[in-house]
Amino acid sequence: MDWENGELGDGREGNRAWYVIHTYSGYENKVKANLESKIASQGLGEEIFNVVVPLETVAEKKEGGKEKTVKRKVFPGYVLVEMIVNNRSWYVVRNTQGVTGFVGSEKDPIPLTPEEVERILKNTEFEKTPPAVKYKIGDKIRIKSGWLEDQIATVTQIDTDEKSVRVEVNGKSVDLDFTDVEKV
Repeated sequence: MDWENGELGDGREGNRAWYVIHTYSGYENKVKANLESKIASQGLGEEIFNVVVPLETVAEKKEGGKEKTVKRKVFPGYVLVEMIVNNRSWYVVRNTQGVTGFVGSEKDPIPLTPEEVERILKNTEFEKTPPAVKYKIGDKIRIKSGWLEDQIATVTQIDTDEKSVRVEVNGKSVDLDFTDVEKV
């Protein structure tokens, strides 16, 4: 499923669906960053797919009558997460710093309906979550291109902001783009 191409998780395929998590007020972006970091470092890309803080652009009047456009959170105190709920993913999300819980019962989060997700995502702006990382620190990967093509390396660092990975290959550290490596 790919929400950017109109395919929205509804909980029917492997329990993949969109959930709402409650955060401390003002911690939405921090929770998003912390969760994306955990997804990358713990290899959760096959369980937690997208993390979104919906935004809207509004005009605000400032002193002197001037208007300024600003981006504002649509749902302050909430973050949307597309994921498969299982013991591991639930634990990771629930224990991310700044998260106070899922919307729904504590042990059984309630997914958004496909209609709700479509309405929210089509009517708001958001920063795109980096592509899901399908490996974690310590994994063996194969380099797909460049002067080290077909070399096997070990992942030592993952940078989701730069969409790069640092690997150890032949005793040297090398930074590579996500698209230049694949899991062995």
